[in-house]
Amino acid sequence: MTAYFIRRLLLVIPTFIGITIMVFTITRFVPGGPIERIIADTRAMQTSQGGSSKSSGPIGGQPLSEEQIQKLKEYYGFDKPVLTSYFIWLSKVLQGDLGRSTRYYDPVWDMIKERIPISIYFGILSLMMIYGVCIPLGLAKAVRHKTGFDNITSIIIFMGYAIPGWVAGVLMLVLFSSNYDVFPLGGLVSELFEEMSWFEKMRDIAWHTILPLFSYVVGSFTVMTLLMKNTLMDNLSADYVRTAIAKGLPFKKAVLNHAMQNSLIPIATSFGNNISIILMGSFLIEKVFNINGMGLLGYESILDRDYPVVMGILVISSLLFMVGNILSDLCVAFVDPRVRFK
Repeated sequence: MTAYFIRRLLLVIPTFIGITIMVFTITRFVPGGPIERIIADTRAMQTSQGGSSKSSGPIGGQPLSEEQIQKLKEYYGFDKPVLTSYFIWLSKVLQGDLGRSTRYYDPVWDMIKERIPISIYFGILSLMMIYGVCIPLGLAKAVRHKTGFDNITSIIIFMGYAIPGWVAGVLMLVLFSSNYDVFPLGGLVSELFEEMSWFEKMRDIAWHTILPLFSYVVGSFTVMTLLMKNTLMDNLSADYVRTAIAKGLPFKKAVLNHAMQNSLIPIATSFGNNISIILMGSFLIEKVFNINGMGLLGYESILDRDYPVVMGILVISSLLFMVGNILSDLCVAFVDPRVRFK
């Protein structure tokens, strides 16, 4: 098993290079980069000052000279071939330097570091709620299959699955924040947060967390709950469970001690992959609730063509996703002792 995981870890290297070089190449050819933005800002500034942008440079409609544009290309590294620029960027990444934002001129790692705790906070709470509710609910639905409880809960979770999380967030903001003023309109803390006591700060954060957290998990219950239910029902109808019950083992013990462990195997396969989701969050939900997490940072960096930030987020998310796949295998091996990786 050790050799298997060593091979998996070694496969992370070519996979990481393949992902990053593909996205890095795309960023070089997508229009609207930092140089185009500087040209547009310069033209807008000259126009607002009453100057004519058409006669400001040596070329009609071009506010910057060719020499200035060439210096900008050298500054941003656009004067080199794509592969050369990529390996220069990769060498800096290996040294822990993710570059500087072309929009705000701040170190990319500092920008990401400020947002990570927020996304981790919501991600961990979301996972705790999803697994803490879906596993017992799937167990109860499997045991009470085709009863009123099963039918009602199925209707509820399918309604939640049909509504995207950000749409549910908008509806809740309109209903509970705008109409009834029960919850805050957005953000993670109040304006007077620094003046509050420790207990008041905890209560304020919790009060701001309820609506975004519900938006995060509202659509996730269906898949996990039905996966748990269907897998458990398959195991309850298996011969080894029926044999155990026929030998006198109580039904409750047969479910918890025999069928339950095997039913957790499909759940364990997706646990490691959720690590990247924990960190990246949802940019739509964070946009609706004005939460400065990783999702919103990635969304804004794509709109602003802030390529160093985009690549920095890609580095973290791709590594977490690949490591998460390995952790999923570990979770399967832990839940199912029959699994032996070779």
